[in-house]
Amino acid sequence: MGEQQGSGTNRRRFLGLAVGTAAALSACGPGGGRPAGPAAAELGTQPSAVTPRPSPSATQAENERPGNADWGVSAAGPQQAVEGFADRVSVLPGEQFGLHVSTTAPGFTVSAYRMGWYGGARARLVWRSERVPGSRQPDATVDQRTRTVRTGWARTTTVDTKGWPEGSYLLRLDAEGGAGQRFVPITVRSRSTTGKTVIVNAVATWQAYNEWGGYNLYNGPTGGLATRSLEVTFDRPYKYDDGAGLFLVYEAPLIALAERLGIPLAYTTGVDLAREPELLHGAAAVVSLGHDEYWSPEQRQHVTAARDAGTNVAILGANCCYRRVRFEPSELGPDRTVVCYKGAYADDPGYRAGKPATTDFRAQPGADPESSLLGVIYDGYPVDAPYVVTNPGHWLFAGTGVKSGDSFPHLVGVEYDRVITSFPTPRPIEILAHSPVVCEGRHSFADSAYYTTPGGAGVFASGTMRWVEALDAHGPGGSKADHGMDARAGELTRKVTENLLRAFAAGPAAKAHPANDNLPANG
Repeated sequence: MGEQQGSGTNRRRFLGLAVGTAAALSACGPGGGRPAGPAAAELGTQPSAVTPRPSPSATQAENERPGNADWGVSAAGPQQAVEGFADRVSVLPGEQFGLHVSTTAPGFTVSAYRMGWYGGARARLVWRSERVPGSRQPDATVDQRTRTVRTGWARTTTVDTKGWPEGSYLLRLDAEGGAGQRFVPITVRSRSTTGKTVIVNAVATWQAYNEWGGYNLYNGPTGGLATRSLEVTFDRPYKYDDGAGLFLVYEAPLIALAERLGIPLAYTTGVDLAREPELLHGAAAVVSLGHDEYWSPEQRQHVTAARDAGTNVAILGANCCYRRVRFEPSELGPDRTVVCYKGAYADDPGYRAGKPATTDFRAQPGADPESSLLGVIYDGYPVDAPYVVTNPGHWLFAGTGVKSGDSFPHLVGVEYDRVITSFPTPRPIEILAHSPVVCEGRHSFADSAYYTTPGGAGVFASGTMRWVEALDAHGPGGSKADHGMDARAGELTRKVTENLLRAFAAGPAAKAHPANDNLPANG
């Protein structure tokens, strides 16, 4: 997210885990002062046919199994009642990982839930431990140079994933005697992505906003930038009440929809994409979820190479690929520290040693605006505005019944992206929705956009961070949990996302759905 040095911004709960709080921000995003982009031209009103349903997959077979509706955290208890973390961000099926748990209870159990559809239950119990003896681990320490919180906790138990299907998992820790519950997220990543739609868990962003121990990449004890961490580690629990980081808000709704469709899926994390250059080789599509802000240059390079080879790219959020980070080891293993000095990059020993500056991708030194990959660029925070359809004939709107000018309250927020051609912008590109916003008094637009590449890939960007959240909007509106988004917003986003995922799963989307540029020639 955009920020100014010394602004005192508290960003821990900004993104509206229920409320979408907009803390003080003296400038509304990095797009301030730039000329307004063009309104989208209509391309007709009759949507073309969408891609037929792919054949049944292992994903569909998995989701035909019965789920467990009681998977959630129902009694969190005090913060220190039970909490923990895994010493691997992801594992391959059959690999082991360690759990580091601290609890005030004499014992606890671990239940591994694979997240999916499962007839609406959203999770399936894959494994449950025997009773594990519990103990209170030492208090965390803070590195004086980087203000990194370090637990130093001992491994409590080892978990073997033999027989676990690939997917996104939440491990629920249940303290003995009902003292409390917490989640620990882990990804059982796919061995192959060939022919599959790849779901990417945005673990670096989860960690950037994790204020466990009093520090994250935005705030320290003073609530502002001056005391923030310059590096954060995965070697600590997540502070949010349930321990799941940002997963349940920004990722789980999309996973449920994708698994319900039964398209072939693969799972990985941004850390794995950075480490493995060939990971996306042959993938049908790669999906960035609701909030995926922190990327390494390697991750961006590998996703861009996949796009150029014909892999479709879906950006179902906003503020994606905004911060440039570096992964370094921790005491527990490689790639477990997220380094992001932001405006203080000159103080980074890694930068002084010749590594890229860990600041915004669009910023100097080494400016490389994210729009060259996404088509859109981050323009501001905070906003709460209607989503306005301007290109109802686009194939992504097939089956929605939308008309030009149809409006969906609260669907644009709390951050937004737009097409700004003064930044690098792939062409041909189409704007599907061009939604007026007012951000800290500045008038602008949020854009949903779609472009295609010479290699055949289609790239879609929703332009709003609430897209994935809206997939779960079913009510009449006014719910704080959904930012007031109503059933109409839910129906729209679910249908558009279904059209998108089915088409992208079928292979290079430009073949069936070439983009028809609707920006002015001088846009």
